[in-house]
Amino acid sequence: MTQAYVDQEATFVNRTSKGEAKEKAVVESPVTQRYFELDALRVIAFGVLIFYHIGMYYVLEWGWHIKSDVQFPLLQDVMILTNQWRMSLLFLISAMVFTVVLRRAYGQTTSRWRVSLSLLGKRALRILIPLVFGMFVIVAPQVYAEWTVSGALAMPFSEFYVAYINPNTDLFIDKQSVIGLLTWNHLWFLPYLFVYSAFILLFFPLIRFVEVRALRVLDSLALFSVLVVTIMTAIWLELRVAYPTSHDLLNDWYSHAKYFFVMLVGIVVALRPALYAAIMRSRYVSLTIAIVLYSVIILDRHDLLGPTGQLMESSPGFRVLVGVIVVLNHWAWLAAILGFGRKYLSHPSKVVSYLNKGVLPYYMVHQTIIVVAAFFLSSRVSSTLEEFILIMLITVVGCALTYEVAKRFLILRFLFGLKLNENYK
Repeated sequence: MTQAYVDQEATFVNRTSKGEAKEKAVVESPVTQRYFELDALRVIAFGVLIFYHIGMYYVLEWGWHIKSDVQFPLLQDVMILTNQWRMSLLFLISAMVFTVVLRRAYGQTTSRWRVSLSLLGKRALRILIPLVFGMFVIVAPQVYAEWTVSGALAMPFSEFYVAYINPNTDLFIDKQSVIGLLTWNHLWFLPYLFVYSAFILLFFPLIRFVEVRALRVLDSLALFSVLVVTIMTAIWLELRVAYPTSHDLLNDWYSHAKYFFVMLVGIVVALRPALYAAIMRSRYVSLTIAIVLYSVIILDRHDLLGPTGQLMESSPGFRVLVGVIVVLNHWAWLAAILGFGRKYLSHPSKVVSYLNKGVLPYYMVHQTIIVVAAFFLSSRVSSTLEEFILIMLITVVGCALTYEVAKRFLILRFLFGLKLNENYK
């Protein structure tokens, strides 16, 4: 969750009389510039995630930890708009910010392995400690609510919690892993991010070596997009069915291939300012492609495009076409978001600065608050609209209070992954 800084090799400010921005390259004399838009996009991405998980409580047919008695089929169409890119956006931004940190750190020392080990240690403290704390404390209430609602559990929370943290418990043997009932649930993003970060640290010197000699050819957005779509389509075709998303760190190979490749894409964008500038200039093209392909996906979900399911089974060529549509839609949304963010959000904001410091605590507690709030409100509120408004308010206020309390105590800063020496006023 490091602040977003980058070594720029190009400036993006050269205003015309009409207020339009043109790129002006400064290749030989890099300057350090803040990428304010990455802070803003991170805040927006986590905000989308919170409302997406509230939607999971109400959407028809999609399984979740707890479900409302009143469910809405058309909510699927709204949620599909974001569920193809919302987590990828977080990995993309994380990779761009991490690349910035690595370039700055490597530029200040000749002992790169020492820097790498130091950064890995800091990453562990700010990712793995919150993960362990979250598994033992934050996730437990939502597991209790889920199993109670399903009828599988009928005991006080205190009794359940003793079993939950006991790796040798006899409770729910069929639901246990090698560490018993402990689970990371929605916190799966944290171990994945740590593992990917460790690989990036290991291979970053090689990445920089390749950058100097080869990555300049990727400054062409068209060429870069073809390469991205081709590789991600291959991942989609080869791994999606064989390894469906499970959030099992050791066996989730489709997710690993997809998200780690997205992080590699983020690294390239951060290293190539000319490519980032091209993404900004092409933002409307990317948005148009994204909207058109999203519309195609929705039309197909409502069976308005013919027997596509049969063609998927019988025609390898059609499967490739579907893969290209899905993947291009995914990349077009990411490119559009990056482009519009670079154009309109690359300026300081006190609100963004405040929220950016608190995104990890917000992320850690939001789903538990949603599940527990829904658990208590479902039998106490008759109006679905009133229930939704209350869940939304409780979640937002609960996340804000968590951050406000956590930042005031050193031990809580440590447990929630906040910087210990940060000024949080």
